[in-house]
Amino acid sequence: MSKDVFKSMPEIEGKRRRPGFSKERRVTKDEILELLKNTFIMLAITVIAGGILGFVYEQTKAPIAAMELRTRQNACRKVFYSASDFSDSVISEFTLADNFKELYPGVDITDCIRAFDENNQFAGYVIEVVTHEGYGGDIDFYVGISNDGTVNGISFISISETAGLGMRADEVLTPQFRNRLADHFEVTKNGAVKENDIDAISSATITSKAVVGGVNAALEYFFNTLNGGDGE
Repeated sequence: MSKDVFKSMPEIEGKRRRPGFSKERRVTKDEILELLKNTFIMLAITVIAGGILGFVYEQTKAPIAAMELRTRQNACRKVFYSASDFSDSVISEFTLADNFKELYPGVDITDCIRAFDENNQFAGYVIEVVTHEGYGGDIDFYVGISNDGTVNGISFISISETAGLGMRADEVLTPQFRNRLADHFEVTKNGAVKENDIDAISSATITSKAVVGGVNAALEYFFNTLNGGDGE
């Protein structure tokens, strides 16, 4: 019979215990203090960094806002060059007509800004349009419309059509929308003949239709949601 049978339990447990292992020791007071010190240091760093970021934000908030305002107004002037000043966004004041999405399911009206002349008289609107019907994705642009319904012009904010084709929209389409009076426009491939014709970009009919559809949506919004066209 093995001698281990006669060994006491403490002896057996001691034999099973691997070298380097010992009973759980207590955390010392010094270790607790060190942990608290490190925690306090990290907390202090976080508070100081947050304070610095807050200070920088407050110092730069006004200049950034002023720069954004200048950028927006410069973009608005591209489509409403006769205006002297522009309002903040007023899109929240108006609700789209019930049938707008039925007429233009692929277009969103994302912003609306009032334009004023040098005498601070209301002159019309700058309407931001996003059409989802472009060949390469969304096309985002401004449309300037005078209070009599004249389209002053368009200006692209974001467009990612095919290089050499749809990307020629600014070159080909933008000039055709300057000072045009029509309640809607149509795309033609055979040269503009009628008053509301827009000559398509060669080999980029999808882009042309998307942009013209976006302008028509802006006109729909102007006439039926903003109640424009009466020379307010």
